[in-house]
Amino acid sequence: MKCDKKMMQLYAVTDRAWLHGKTLYEQVEAALKGGVTCVQLREKELDDDTFLAEAVSIAALCRQYGVPFFINDNVEIAVKCHADGIHVGQEDMAASQVRERVGDDMMIGVSVHTVQEALDAVKAGADCLGVGAMFSTSTKADADVLPMSVLKDICDAVDIPVVAIGGIGKHNIGQLAGTGVDGVALVSAIFSADDIENECRELRRLSEEMTGI
Repeated sequence: MKCDKKMMQLYAVTDRAWLHGKTLYEQVEAALKGGVTCVQLREKELDDDTFLAEAVSIAALCRQYGVPFFINDNVEIAVKCHADGIHVGQEDMAASQVRERVGDDMMIGVSVHTVQEALDAVKAGADCLGVGAMFSTSTKADADVLPMSVLKDICDAVDIPVVAIGGIGKHNIGQLAGTGVDGVALVSAIFSADDIENECRELRRLSEEMTGI
């Protein structure tokens, strides 16, 4: 599967901090019904067996909706569950090493914060980039906020899809207009919502307005 810019429009990154009595599977399905265009499963605390079982079930759910499914950081889980993609940060396995492990068929996303990191990621075989944090965020308290000019420079410098992440919600998506970004990756804006499906519909509309799609 080739990474398409449309996949970046509304990119959901999971976080079990807001389950509120529901399962993560139920929350992801609500997000899919609401129009998310990509799902990334991020688990920092689960043991590998539980993570894999969850990944297999959510991967199958995403296939039902025709939406690409990424695993965050864990290359082995991504391979075992036949994910469409793997997303890694600057402190994780290098994109070139990930490509050696996963082969040519799996998409690789890389978190970047500078133009040079973006160019290096593309050279190493990245298929898409995550840029941020664009705003202050409680999800990653140690993330530095990037100027909009850096996001624009990165978008201008590469020819692969770019998604903005970090503290993005309904109140500030519009501020990303004109940067060249292809969409937004959201965590709490989606998964902390009382009505995830309807929230995603509104977020999708705002993202489309922002990108001009």
